[in-house]
Amino acid sequence: MPEDMTAPMGDCFDQIARDAVYRAMFTRRDVRSHFTSEAIDDEVLARLLLAAHHAPSVGFMQPWNFIVIRDAARREKVRDLFLAAREQELPEIEEERRALYRKLKLEGICESALNICITCDRQRSKASPLGRWHNPQMDLYSTVCAVQNFWLAARAEGVGVGWVSIIEAQALKDLLSIPEHVTPIAYLCVGRVSQFAPKPDLETQGWGQRLPLPELIMSETFCGQGETALKSTVARLKAVEAQAAK
Repeated sequence: MPEDMTAPMGDCFDQIARDAVYRAMFTRRDVRSHFTSEAIDDEVLARLLLAAHHAPSVGFMQPWNFIVIRDAARREKVRDLFLAAREQELPEIEEERRALYRKLKLEGICESALNICITCDRQRSKASPLGRWHNPQMDLYSTVCAVQNFWLAARAEGVGVGWVSIIEAQALKDLLSIPEHVTPIAYLCVGRVSQFAPKPDLETQGWGQRLPLPELIMSETFCGQGETALKSTVARLKAVEAQAAK
């Protein structure tokens, strides 16, 4: 990572450790292809799950569970759910983008070494309103943090992760015998990959571009103007990053 992109020396993380954290964040990819046939060792998978289990959770509720899915026949059934959901989603795509949508590789359910469904048990902390009284969705948000921890740890281990969101939730719950009070949050394809793409697949294939961060920074109120110096710093760091990538 370019020197300009790094922070000053901190109390706990040295320069190499900080660079590694940022590298994991900036090079994380939603992997749909490039999965290899190499298995994921349980030692590695255990580390990834430990990372997920140490995610922040409001009220220390820890609402997550991790369903590890290795069976090929079960994964084929999940892929059938994906294909059905994709056909349902297609009419909602702008007509001029449907041809591109059909070409996009949006899952690696059967190609990856294994799948993991991360769920949120919405009854786990029902006896405690801490952090949820005014915002009962915080258990869902906490589980998403576990997904992100898993994803970043996987990138550091050289393991690819792809989030398959095009699945009808109730159909998935039925297939995986998930109780009614438990919500599936993320269905992940997990496996070793031959490469991590330099850019997100959807950017490379022309579906979208990363939004300029300075345009998303507001001051004091929504759409509040200001923070010019901060926005300029962001733009400078982005320019340094782009130059280093050449």
